[in-house]
Amino acid sequence: MFICTFSEMIRILNSPMVRLTDKAKQYMQSVSNGGYVTLGVKGGGCSGFQYVWGLSEKATHERIQWSDPIENILLLDPMAEMYVTGSEIDYVEELGASFLKLVNPTATSQCGCGESFGV
Repeated sequence: MFICTFSEMIRILNSPMVRLTDKAKQYMQSVSNGGYVTLGVKGGGCSGFQYVWGLSEKATHERIQWSDPIENILLLDPMAEMYVTGSEIDYVEELGASFLKLVNPTATSQCGCGESFGV
């Protein structure tokens, strides 16, 4: 059972579903060409679920009812919300690679590359 004070509950309810670091937001703006970056989750990968990144010119789509834009750049597939709530997305630049890194507090396991996770 999860017990919290009223003020903690208000803080949780008012916090964004997913937080973006400044570097992640700048990267997303550079690749989206005035549109949006999308994030979904599907079954697969070596840990059970896999993150699915994409781009969308509009915040609406005939087949998917995206979330309200997070920081006016990121759209979440509503089916993914329960898997990524409370996550932080960062843009990481390493020797020979750069990528969006999702730090997911609900994941109980994840693969070495960070593209798949288990709950």
